[in-house]
Amino acid sequence: MVSVGTIVWLSSELMFFAALFAAYFTIRSVQPELWAQNTELLNVPFSAVNTTILVLSSVTCQLGVFAAEKGQVGRTGRALTLHPVKEWGLREWFVLTYIMGAIFIGGQAFEYVELVHENVTIQASSYGTVFYLATGFHGLHVTGGLVAFLFVLGRTLIARKFTHEQAVTAIVVSYYWHFVDIVWIALFATVYLIK
Repeated sequence: MVSVGTIVWLSSELMFFAALFAAYFTIRSVQPELWAQNTELLNVPFSAVNTTILVLSSVTCQLGVFAAEKGQVGRTGRALTLHPVKEWGLREWFVLTYIMGAIFIGGQAFEYVELVHENVTIQASSYGTVFYLATGFHGLHVTGGLVAFLFVLGRTLIARKFTHEQAVTAIVVSYYWHFVDIVWIALFATVYLIK
């Protein structure tokens, strides 16, 4: 039931982002010169690296889910073995995912600072408004995912025994994280690549 409820909730989130995309394309069609001016200021290579980090975090998240499904909450064996990554459990993969997500948020904040220096702000133009709304709401969703990872990690540390319910929690958090990644891929393509 939790998985189904999460999927229904993510569907409503999809509608929210669809509205942001609609606003973006509508305003863009009315002011194409403004878009041409402002998209030149975007640092596409930097954002591509930041996007790659976020997409790879989906891989590490899923590896954590695979470990949770096997009941492997933490690393097996010693830390200094020849292939320690093969022995990672849910915690190690989710910590790595958390770090990658935090790097993405840091990269997005860095980009915002650079754009503000170029006078691309919410109040400066309609481009700035929809750019910051779309990417900012996505950033809030990523931050929510980071909080969810901390929740899952905290639960595994407090619990005496790793249970099926904890594995389900990890799976549900992974649904959310994959959703956030897919939305970012669409945002990245729309905002940074389509000229």
